[in-house]
Amino acid sequence: MVQSLFKLAKDDGDTEDTAAAYDQAADGYLAYADGDPHRLFAFEGHHAYADRHVWSELDTKLRDLRATGATSISILDAGCGPGTWLRRLVTRANLLGFTRITARGFDVAQVQVRAARRNASDLARLAGVNLSLDVADLEERLPEADGAVDITLCLYSVLSHLPVANLPRVAAEIARVTKGHFVTTVRSTGSPPTAFVNSIEAARRFEMDHDLDRCEIEFHDGRRMALRFHLFTADELRRCFAERFEIEDLCGLDIFHGRFSPDARWHPAAVGVDPRFSNLLAQLEARWMHNPSFMARATHLMLVGRRRQAD
Repeated sequence: MVQSLFKLAKDDGDTEDTAAAYDQAADGYLAYADGDPHRLFAFEGHHAYADRHVWSELDTKLRDLRATGATSISILDAGCGPGTWLRRLVTRANLLGFTRITARGFDVAQVQVRAARRNASDLARLAGVNLSLDVADLEERLPEADGAVDITLCLYSVLSHLPVANLPRVAAEIARVTKGHFVTTVRSTGSPPTAFVNSIEAARRFEMDHDLDRCEIEFHDGRRMALRFHLFTADELRRCFAERFEIEDLCGLDIFHGRFSPDARWHPAAVGVDPRFSNLLAQLEARWMHNPSFMARATHLMLVGRRRQAD
């Protein structure tokens, strides 16, 4: 009988909790998740296609708000990790001419927050920018006032690490502070395996228990982690937020790219990929991203919501 990795992790005192796992990953997580911190808009990381699509959505929201004549903006990044997405938004908002930018990011992982502060130190010195990065838990009450935030983010499986029973309360709290838009991405039920803090090739073994919403991983370097992780259906994600947000979009991201893009680690000749093939994959993504059957096999689901106004 195969011994559970979770039991091994408990017996050996290895990482068992989400914050500790991302703290242990340190700067390696930034390189895996977001790429070069000095090339904010290169989008060459592990989830490059999804990143580009999410950024297109966020950039549109910034431009639309600026087009109304607004000169101030408030941004909240719940589960900010090393702060890359918050830095993208603040940088672009500044370039678009917002003269007062209030931005806060928070995360449960202290090492990731320290990295975010280090990487964002230049933005904090910009005129009109009030940027803060805190260690905090999304399951706690948010300090923002009711309807204080124009754009709230909760990207790349932050919600998947929360207990399912707590999601309605978390959704209500996000809605309380948001007056504009909310954008989130989560892993779908049919998504490829993930090792969270590193590529799947770095894992020697992993087990996903769907009944317990728990994933256990043993890496080649000897690290072991056990993490709470829930995979979402599109309908489930919609139900979490539809009561308080008008759902502007709900789609699957990276249905085809992750599976069919040539990988130079396997096939060195793939370094010079024909752009026509990449364009074809992008066309397939656009065609099937809203199809329920294909969404269920996407790497991520993206939900874009606009706060419902009180009657």
